[in-house]
Amino acid sequence: MGRRSSRDDYKFLQIVDARAALNQKVNLIGVVIETGLPKQSKGTDCFCTIKIIDESYPSPGISVNFFAATMDKLPQVLTFGDIIQLSQVVMKTHGPEIYALFNKKFSSFAIFDRKDNSSFLPYQCSLKYHAREQDKKFILGLMKWLDDHQIDTGLTDLHSLKEIREGEHFNLICKILHICEVEKDKWMLLVWDGTDTPPVTIKTKLEEELENPLPLQSVNSPLPRDILCTLPPLGTVLRVTIDRCNEKLGVNFLKSNRWLKLINIRCELHTALWHVVLMPFTKLSYLSDEDDIVLQRMRDHDERRKSKWGWMPLSCFPWPSDITETDFPNVPFVSLMRVLVNPKLFSGLEMRII
Repeated sequence: MGRRSSRDDYKFLQIVDARAALNQKVNLIGVVIETGLPKQSKGTDCFCTIKIIDESYPSPGISVNFFAATMDKLPQVLTFGDIIQLSQVVMKTHGPEIYALFNKKFSSFAIFDRKDNSSFLPYQCSLKYHAREQDKKFILGLMKWLDDHQIDTGLTDLHSLKEIREGEHFNLICKILHICEVEKDKWMLLVWDGTDTPPVTIKTKLEEELENPLPLQSVNSPLPRDILCTLPPLGTVLRVTIDRCNEKLGVNFLKSNRWLKLINIRCELHTALWHVVLMPFTKLSYLSDEDDIVLQRMRDHDERRKSKWGWMPLSCFPWPSDITETDFPNVPFVSLMRVLVNPKLFSGLEMRII
């Protein structure tokens, strides 16, 4: 193939046309609807995948595979729906799938906030990226399309923590509260959505429990008190770990205090404690605090918090077992977490905890 003209080098293709340009270098601009966790490849590079759409191909989108020397040079998309500009990516096939390949030697990318239509400055870009004045009209056009278009991710089974089941693979909407390194190069996330995980049946004999009591937490060292006090007092704070066969995921590149979709994760029980496991094929999408799903989750939580019975575990409804009845029916319910982080607030007060 001969040298392409400079004009062709700057031509953007729509995704539907790029899919027909196999083994050719193309320029794309699209909306990010999904990202994979960065990971170490089998060689020396780091790797991640994102999925993008545009007006010509709004569903299911096309994957873009990125390779870079270090994880911090991979794209780090801040929010579902942000816009990415790709230059000189190669269209490839793997079985029936058509995807775009980002080559660190000659490809470039830039990521833009979908809501910033004034500066047109990327919040992240690769070293080979060169901004051009004529790019702005393409970015603005995609922003306008987004304003009038409901993104279809194809995900209808979005669970909350109250719906999880052992051994199931599922998709979860949650907020990352904290990220910590529990052992060298082993990371754990604490996530929350305002609901409670289902109760667990403890299958052990009392005699065994006396000799080998079940742990109250899944890690050897407890969270520092300053971290514990930042956790929500209502709703389960769930541990998210990494599949044991996939410990090269760049979990430390995730962002705390952000809502997101975790796509295709697995639920497990470890010594009667719920865990969510990130798999090699787990994907994610960061959500804006103004996203409809996030706003609904927060409304549900606020209504529960203000309710007279909201501080009881959700599994207790319509009412807990008679064994929990007390002589003080008018004493308010509180959560154990609320008491632990505010002991002085409840000193000398009567309360009920289930």
